[in-house]
Amino acid sequence: MPLPQDIRPVFQDIQDTLVRSESPWIERSPKDKLKILWIGRETGTWASLHHWKKGYAAPPHKHLAGAHVYILSGKLQVRDGTLNAGDYVYEPSGVLHDETKAVEDTTYLFISNGPVLFFDENGFTRYTNWEVMEKLRASAEAPEAQAAE
Repeated sequence: MPLPQDIRPVFQDIQDTLVRSESPWIERSPKDKLKILWIGRETGTWASLHHWKKGYAAPPHKHLAGAHVYILSGKLQVRDGTLNAGDYVYEPSGVLHDETKAVEDTTYLFISNGPVLFFDENGFTRYTNWEVMEKLRASAEAPEAQAAE
């Protein structure tokens, strides 16, 4: 039955995001790499898969929106506790962290609903949001596009 109006999406490119298991990791340092799974430009949300080698520590930070974390393997030292494989935590907007450290090689899923601000004793040092993730993904895809030419 035909519909009385056109309900096709205006932005077809925001649908059907697929990241295959063989997609390359984006290395940010020898102990920190990630895969960007999804970026929701319309909401500022993103999903990423992180792999930290033992000893890696993310600097102190503040969540400016809620975030979900699910530990797939390994252990993370977070505030006064340890998150183990199979643990899930929801971090509400406004949560402050000292450094978050990989106690062993750790892989975790991270879904953020908005920006994260990083700081040190002198003030803010950087931030991460959906736009930063988009730029990171684009820069990682650029060498592949050049190699295909």
